[in-house]
Amino acid sequence: MNFISNYFQFKEKGTNFKTELIGGLTTFLTMAYTLFVIPEVLSNTGMPKEAVFVATALAGAIGTLIMGIYAKFPMALAPGMGLNAFFTFSVCLGMNIPWQTAMAGVLASGIIFIILSITGFRETVIKAIPNNLKYAVSAGIGLFIAFIGFKNAGIVVADPATFVALGNLTEPSVLLAIFGLIVMAVLTVRGNKIAIFIGLVVTVCVGMIFGLVDVPKAIISIPPSIAPTFGVAVKNLGNIFNPQMIMVIFTFLFMDFFDTAGTIVAVGSKIGLIKKDGYVEGGSKALLADSVATCVGAVLGTTNTTSYSESLSGIAVGAKTGFSSVVVGVMFLISLFFSPLLSVITTQVTAPALIIVGSLMFMSVADVEWNKSEIAISSFLTIILMPLTYSIGEGIAFGFLTYVILMLAKKKYKEVHPVMYGLAVLFIIYFII
Repeated sequence: MNFISNYFQFKEKGTNFKTELIGGLTTFLTMAYTLFVIPEVLSNTGMPKEAVFVATALAGAIGTLIMGIYAKFPMALAPGMGLNAFFTFSVCLGMNIPWQTAMAGVLASGIIFIILSITGFRETVIKAIPNNLKYAVSAGIGLFIAFIGFKNAGIVVADPATFVALGNLTEPSVLLAIFGLIVMAVLTVRGNKIAIFIGLVVTVCVGMIFGLVDVPKAIISIPPSIAPTFGVAVKNLGNIFNPQMIMVIFTFLFMDFFDTAGTIVAVGSKIGLIKKDGYVEGGSKALLADSVATCVGAVLGTTNTTSYSESLSGIAVGAKTGFSSVVVGVMFLISLFFSPLLSVITTQVTAPALIIVGSLMFMSVADVEWNKSEIAISSFLTIILMPLTYSIGEGIAFGFLTYVILMLAKKKYKEVHPVMYGLAVLFIIYFII
């Protein structure tokens, strides 16, 4: 116990073993839904759900343990929801890229992220992209995820005349999804830290009562085999050297990069790790831990493993050190033995979670400077084109390219970072090809 206290500096940080333990458990329960939502989403690509479950749990465990032990940062990791949706619905289903090749793209983005973290180039990239566009990307991803949730729930359906329309709200499966959405929304606005997790459990129970969800044959079992996904990314690295995959890799990198940076800043500010010059104490190690986790997750067979803002729930109950992350990592390992519960997590059960997560991400839209036309137009295109093109990457491309054009039109070319000009050229080439 003394070794743990000294290593994680409990006394210096003003915390103790019990507080860190409770903080870690709170964070895990807040993000436990990812264990079931991630495999369900990725199964749309043809990936075996059981193997993805194991890969997701192991990626979360390894990544979070590295974050806790090496970076000593109170932040948990798991495959990202926005990245997960982009991988499935934009890359695999939208671009018809096999999941094996797409997974190699995830691994490549992780390797690049490691290089950026080691060299310090990440600060340059972060500063190059305007904050307004960062907020717009986050909001756009939220809108895209929510749209997928509405579609999976059957609340929104395809229509030959109007493209989309309201679904049949009297169907039992749709009603189950609506019920889950209401439960999660009510718990969220009442400040419940594990609203999504509780909502999933309640929705599953109600679904079983009304015969809409099968009762699991078991609760605990030996973890399934990870063989179908393990090492696939490495074997397919030779298939990523083409313009289409380069765009995909850039989007993986962009989303993971700024999602992690934003979460690190948020967590650091909550526990007093932000210095006067904006430097986050332990931030460099946290970024490196995150990038290594993405590589590990890709090799195991899951999408970009990234830092979760749900970590703030653990900090809210007092967590201040990396030991809380160690607790989360151990909980991910324990969860490996609960794979039978995957059978009760249907599309209607996970859809409300996607909608709630999407709505929370969309809140960043309030930070965009809408009073400036060049910002408003480019941000709007970034946000709206993600769901309309069913592609996060193409929404980013349209928005960023528009931003550069409009800034040139307003003769504000000196305010545009050279990196943005480079990205604009790449996007033009991408659209032409």
